[in-house]
Parts: sequence; structure tokens; C-alpha cells
Amino acid sequence: MANVNVVVPEGLLPVTVSPATTASSPMILYPPPRGGGAPAAASIKKKCNSPIEHAGGWTHVLVESMKASSPTHLKAVAALSTAVPAVEYEIDDNSAWMIQHPSALSKFEQLMIATRGKQIVMFLDYDGTLSPIVDDPDSAFISETMRAAVKEVAKCFPTAVVSGRCRSKVYDFVKLTELYYAGSHGMDIKVPEGTKYNKKKKAVLFQPASEFLPIMNEVHKTLSEKTRTIPGAKVENNTFCVSVHFRCVDEKRWGLLVEQVRAVLKEHPELRVTQGRKVLEIRPSIKWDKGKALEFLLETLGFADCQSVVPVYIGDDRTDEDAFQVLRDRGQGIGILVSEFPKETKASYSLRNPAEVMDFLVRLVEWNRLSGTN
Repeated sequence: MANVNVVVPEGLLPVTVSPATTASSPMILYPPPRGGGAPAAASIKKKCNSPIEHAGGWTHVLVESMKASSPTHLKAVAALSTAVPAVEYEIDDNSAWMIQHPSALSKFEQLMIATRGKQIVMFLDYDGTLSPIVDDPDSAFISETMRAAVKEVAKCFPTAVVSGRCRSKVYDFVKLTELYYAGSHGMDIKVPEGTKYNKKKKAVLFQPASEFLPIMNEVHKTLSEKTRTIPGAKVENNTFCVSVHFRCVDEKRWGLLVEQVRAVLKEHPELRVTQGRKVLEIRPSIKWDKGKALEFLLETLGFADCQSVVPVYIGDDRTDEDAFQVLRDRGQGIGILVSEFPKETKASYSLRNPAEVMDFLVRLVEWNRLSGTN
């Protein structure tokens, strides 16, 4: 039987993958030829395929994970697993979680004291962080007030948007030229030339999975056709990632949807599937994620070995956990999870929703103005 990768959560085993090169471009292209280029890009690895003995087991594991990550299921489990009323259980559970992951708004003063005299670098997820989660992913528009807040933040600090969306799509949503954009979970990064912090002086285009582009287009086309009979399913082409949204799919059909994904992956053992918020993400099996994207951007902007830099990463999804883990490993930076429900995270702080994210950004700009940092 063909190998199929299901990553819940992600685990990566390295095997070297050869980078693709581009003949001519006005930009600095990554990954570079062997023997040169940014260290963060020099050790991109390919994930080993993990054989699954039984297709039914593969489907069951993923469907159960999809159910477990649903807030409605979390509430139901809490209600059934205790003799006290569900509301009381939720309050106690939330209080304990908030002690471990306090609000970044309530701890704002302490955070700013800790960053005094240091360079803040902002990293922002898009869906669920700058924009609300909506049923139609094509309608996840950022509000004008949020756009204005992000624009002001970018005037004060180098600011990047790191999203699972394709880079061009997230730019079309945000429409701010002063930002750095990393799409496809960090597999498509562009740092424009002429920006204040670009140490390369030229525009940088980084696409470590460029050789997979024809495969991803094929997978998008195939899955779009296969899932057409499943009401509510939406397949989105995010360049180096194919996103299968199941937010509007009846839970009884989740198993069928997963089977369709599994059937496609049987033909492409070089791909893997991970899970986000009501979405399955099909990606190349390379060792690259939002955490690697964070490191690459810090390096490109000249902050890789800077002890006085404070990366601030705000995100709401499982894929953002890679970035939170990098901050923990560095012992440097602030990870903020956006969530209205307690859940396992490597982030140290929390915000409940995009409205609180905007409040945090506005306060950050005001603090910068009053402190006269820039």
C-alpha cells in the first residue's frame, strides 16, 4: 500500500531535498545554490513518509482529531466528564488556563517594561487574528480599523504577516505595502527592496517548496473535483498548500471528506496533511513551517543574532505553534495565542479574539509614542 502522511501533531524526520533554482530574476531567490545563502534556508529537509497499515485507521485518527479540536466537542466532553454543572467546570478550567496564559492586555505594562530599550519585531497571523473566522474563506476581510492599526504598528516596528494563505491572497486582503508577507505557512516569503530593515538591499523571494508547485496545482484540481459532491466542502489553492475547508460540512460527512483526501495522498507520498481550524492542509513534506519563516525573516532583516530583539508573534492556529515553539527555544520573544477557549499551546500569553488583537496593537503604538522609542 502507498505511504500516506497524517501529521497530528506534526513530527518531522529529515531527509535532504534538493532546492529548485530560478534562472534570472531581479530578486534574491532562495533557496540559493549550494555553498551560499542564509543559514536558515540551508538546512531544509524532507520529511520521511510514515506508512499507515490500515486506511480505516488513518481516517479514524484524523476524524477524531477534527472532532476533538471543535469547541462544541470540548464543551460536551467537559459536561460528560464531571458531576458538577458544565458551566462551573468551564469557569474553573478557563481560570486555570488563564493563570498559565494571562491576557496580553492585562499584562501589557509588564510586557512593555520587559521590552524597554529593545527592538520589537511583529509577526501576525491573518485568519482569526487580523480578521474573524468566517464560513467563506474568500470573505475573511480585514476591517478598516484593523488595517489602520496594523499600518501604524508597521510605522513603529518591522512587521510581517505570516499566513497559511497564499502570499498574493493575504496581500490582497491586507493591502499594506510596508509589511513583509509570508504565505503558504512560510513557504512563500517576499521582502521588498527599499524597506528600512532589509539588509539584503534587494528584494528577497524565498520559496523552499518551489519544485512542488505543479504537484500542488494537480492536487487542487483533483480534490476540487472529488469533493464537489460533499455539501459545504471548499478546496482552496494556496500556492504551496492546498486547504480543504470543512467548517460548513456536516460532521457526518467528515469521514467521507477525509477519505477523499487520503485517496489523493496515496498518489503523492511526498505530501503530508496537517489540521488547522476546521481545515485540512496538504503541504510538501519539507521541514519548513511558520517557525522557520520567523527565523528566516529575523535573519533577513538583520536580527538573527541580536540579543536586544523581541519578536512578538500573535496567532490563533495549530500551525502558529511552530512559531511559539521557536520563541521558547530562543528564550527570547513573546508568543500570544488568540483563542476564546482554553487549549494546549506553547504561547505564554493570550488574547480572546481579533478585537482584542486590535486593542493590543493600538496600545502598542501609543506606548511607542509616549516612550519616544522611535
